[in-house]
Amino acid sequence: MKKTLHVAVVQKRSKNQDFTANTQYALQILEEAAERKADIVLFPECFLTGYELPITNAEALPEDSHYIQAVCRKAKELQIGAVITALTRGSEKPRNTAFLIDRTGTILLQYAKVHTCDFADEACLESGDAFEVCEFDGVKIGIMICYDREYPESARVLMMKCAELILVPNDCGAMRPRVQALSTRAYENMVGVAMANPPGENAGCSCAFSPICWNENGNCVDNTLLLANDKADEIFTANFDIAALRNYRSHEMMGNTFRKVKAYGELLNTKIAPPFVRSGQN
Repeated sequence: MKKTLHVAVVQKRSKNQDFTANTQYALQILEEAAERKADIVLFPECFLTGYELPITNAEALPEDSHYIQAVCRKAKELQIGAVITALTRGSEKPRNTAFLIDRTGTILLQYAKVHTCDFADEACLESGDAFEVCEFDGVKIGIMICYDREYPESARVLMMKCAELILVPNDCGAMRPRVQALSTRAYENMVGVAMANPPGENAGCSCAFSPICWNENGNCVDNTLLLANDKADEIFTANFDIAALRNYRSHEMMGNTFRKVKAYGELLNTKIAPPFVRSGQN
């Protein structure tokens, strides 16, 4: 296990419905990230397909798509990891999917976005039903996609499944409160967090946060590892000190330390009452 995990955070935008061009773009980005000695590359949401909706199940990529396989081959060639994203075929409707690929080109984790935006165009999608964690370079990594991060339960479940680092493909605007929330997710779960978002007016702001919020003397420290502006069209690097992260997690009191689970039953209540009733809710 490397002492430091170097995450290339991609703040770039792909083209809607141009699968071939987007795949070639992704391969170029992998090459540039490899030249910078990145360990793993985090792409924004729906990078291979573009994030144009609605889309039919037939129009989405199959899980064994040659576009996804091309990224796997390039990862193997460069011996680099990647979190590549696309709209893929589900059982009945498309899914918003991220694939975590290791240095051998093997897909370690295929995650379908749980919190689809059912109030908007993502109502045409099929949501995933589980948060999962895998091990990359000896580090336990989980994924949540865009709107997932609005719900603290997403990161909490990943922490409960032993995630040390959460990677977040994203594509949206109005980022200031969302960036603040990701810093909080890192703090409260004692996990590293990195988010990749395409550039644009009121967009961008790709970021990364360490869970370490105070030092050994109890003094507060800035846990920001990366915070891009909104319009930069770049590949950034966030460096996670895994040894320091694990040391911090071994003695601080957040995460799954003194939780009072007996009081949490209401979290599984499926009833939705005013003022939270909206059209399109399941």
